[in-house]
Amino acid sequence: MKFDRSMDRRNKLRFSFNRELRYKLLEDDTIIAAGEGETIDMSSGGVAFRTNKALPAGSLIELSISWPALLYDSCPMRLVVFGRVARRADSVAACTVEKWEFRTGSRQATTVIPIGTDSRLMRWLEYRKEVLLKASAAAAVAAAIA
Repeated sequence: MKFDRSMDRRNKLRFSFNRELRYKLLEDDTIIAAGEGETIDMSSGGVAFRTNKALPAGSLIELSISWPALLYDSCPMRLVVFGRVARRADSVAACTVEKWEFRTGSRQATTVIPIGTDSRLMRWLEYRKEVLLKASAAAAVAAAIA
């Protein structure tokens, strides 16, 4: 089956994928909001999802998506995506995928989403700062040479 992609400007092919998700929104090294939603579709470059809260474009976000397969047929898994909110229209938001990893999930559903510190999220944020700092230093050197 061939897909007509003539009207789609995306670089990556998206796949329908409806799963429960939780998210954390960051601003200045602090988790400022958390919430729940449901994925619509995803690709290696981005995730589209439904949420009832307004997510500002450009904000850093962590998504934790329930994965349909069990580890060793018994342990739930979650796909954790780190990225940036690309856009929001009505109740649909989309974010980029800058980094992803699988984590084991709890065997019981949790209704409370803690808003605190998350060491993996903070390490990713520190890594992003280092990369941006190196890029700006390289640009400054290149400008000085030119």
